[in-house]
Amino acid sequence: MFRIGIIGTGGIASAHIGGYLAFPEDCEIVALADVSPGKAAQKAEEFGIAGAVGYDDPLRMIAEAELDLVSIATPPSTHAALSIAALDAGVNVLVEKPMAPSLEECDAMLAAQERSGKVLSVVAQNRFRDDLATLKAVVDSGLLGSISSVRVDSAWWRGLPYYDLWWRGTWEKEGGGCTLNHAIHHIDLLLWLLGRPTEITAMLANAQHDNSEVEDLSVAVLRYERGLAQLTSSVVHHGEEQQIVIQGAKARVSQPWRVIAERADGGGFPAKGGDADLVAAIEGVVAAREPLAHAGHTGQIADVLSAIRDGREPIAGGRDGRNAIEVVAAIYKAGIERTFVDLPLAADDPYYRSGHLVERAPHFYEKQTSLVEAAS
Repeated sequence: MFRIGIIGTGGIASAHIGGYLAFPEDCEIVALADVSPGKAAQKAEEFGIAGAVGYDDPLRMIAEAELDLVSIATPPSTHAALSIAALDAGVNVLVEKPMAPSLEECDAMLAAQERSGKVLSVVAQNRFRDDLATLKAVVDSGLLGSISSVRVDSAWWRGLPYYDLWWRGTWEKEGGGCTLNHAIHHIDLLLWLLGRPTEITAMLANAQHDNSEVEDLSVAVLRYERGLAQLTSSVVHHGEEQQIVIQGAKARVSQPWRVIAERADGGGFPAKGGDADLVAAIEGVVAAREPLAHAGHTGQIADVLSAIRDGREPIAGGRDGRNAIEVVAAIYKAGIERTFVDLPLAADDPYYRSGHLVERAPHFYEKQTSLVEAAS
């Protein structure tokens, strides 16, 4: 029976708690911590977690609670220090996205994981969705041929009060805007599907949030071996219509699900009816997939528990989390410096270092309100 602790008891902590409660034969939540006095105990009471101890000091919880695994669901600027403290104490870690605001901090977390021998997993709950696992299976099948173009719309919408919470909308505490904190999901999926790009360029803007220092919109172009990917990161898109469209040499697939396969007529134009056999073959891959037993955070928690038991790497490990941050860092560098950025980013690159982005990033606007708790 794994002993579980949770650090940070805001909204996203509920997804972690629900995930652990789905496996009562495998784990037990024994402690929760939050720097707001009494908040951890209140969260335990809300979920009826009898016997769980509430702490106002996360480091004290790590030292005293005899944990096997801790979930870290705190602001991004705290992820590295808390993860390193837990790993160095011999505790496995599941840390919320984004892994950390800088590659330097990510590498410090990976070093702690290596010296501890424990599991470090970064939340990438969309890998544990059936529709996206379907897309991955089709890409991996090779039926699409070489990839020509990918369009990723990480389209979200947030109103002005969203940035009133004390740590949001600042380069120092949030680490960035929608590129880091919203599109990180889609960046992880893009890397999961296609691997690391070789070059990135981008533009950043704050189109609608004049109470925030950070960007609320970015558009990036990523170069792969032969093709290109376009990533839109946004919290200004009404309707939040998110999609991933993958164009291969032989066919196009997307989520929401759609498959099209053209074939050429004698002049090279699309022939009537397309390639029905290839469409059928792709749909066959989809039909043959066994649905995931658990989805979202619950699915990732199931994988982390299994990884600890089996002594293996989790599906979404620390290296995956770092790779996503590398893409974010490259987007910020490209947008701020108005340049093209080659990957990988070297350790002597200023955008690798912790704190450089805070020094260099533009303040689109100044933060006007700083609430301790988000408005309900």
